[in-house]
Amino acid sequence: MNHACIECGEKFYGRTDKKFCSDQCRNSYNNRLNKDENSFMRNINRTLRKNRKILKDLNPSGKTKVAKSQLAAEGFDFKHFTHVYKNKEGRIYYFCYEYGYLPIDHDYFALVINDKI
Repeated sequence: MNHACIECGEKFYGRTDKKFCSDQCRNSYNNRLNKDENSFMRNINRTLRKNRKILKDLNPSGKTKVAKSQLAAEGFDFKHFTHVYKNKEGRIYYFCYEYGYLPIDHDYFALVINDKI
């Protein structure tokens, strides 16, 4: 059956449900279709990776205490984290993947690692 590729318009033969003449056209079409969504997600993932790296670099021993100003100076974005954990005492830990932080007194944070993930 003769079809026209929905990306480039080139005529091709194939299955009746086939829409693209090649993998390249299929990828180009889907990349263009999802560009805005992918851009948004890419920016958030970049921020999460940066936050994780900052927490990892400031916490080589697995448990430490740092000032909020130090995290901010490194470019940490407090609005972005992957998940939260509430312990038995009701304290809320914020995580960027396996690296977490707990707000404590006087603008300080306890940094932790959850290596059981």
